Amino acid sequence: MSRYERYDVTDEQWEGLAQVLPLRGRDEWPSRVDHRTIPEQYETAEQRRMVVLRVQVFADAREVAEYLIAQIPVLLDLTSADTEVAKRILDFSSGVVFGLGSGMHRVDRNVFLLAPAGTEVEGAEGEGEDDVVGGRTAGVPRS
Repeated sequence: MSRYERYDVTDEQWEGLAQVLPLRGRDEWPSRVDHRTIPEQYETAEQRRMVVLRVQVFADAREVAEYLIAQIPVLLDLTSADTEVAKRILDFSSGVVFGLGSGMHRVDRNVFLLAPAGTEVEGAEGEGEDDVVGGRTAGVPRS
């Protein structure tokens, strides 16, 4: 017998094997979500929520993006991260901030406040050219 065996299939068996499903119509697909738009006003308790992240490895940087997408401000503490890791995390966070139209403000050496779009941060404007990112500039973390 050859390498490929031959199978005889009846029409009734073939009908059960080869089912053709119609493609979804345009109205059946979920609409695309645009994360760059400013969301509707949330409850006041939700507006007061803030997360503090002490990131030491680059793998934890995704959590920063997830909170910003959920419109939750993040206080990013890079003081315990190595200098090269801190630079990568800051670069990634800057990209997320830019993509979402958010803002990044330097609080202290290697500590940054990442504020979602529409969040007002008092005392951040006019403090210096290396203080704000996303609208916006930021300095490189120093060890």
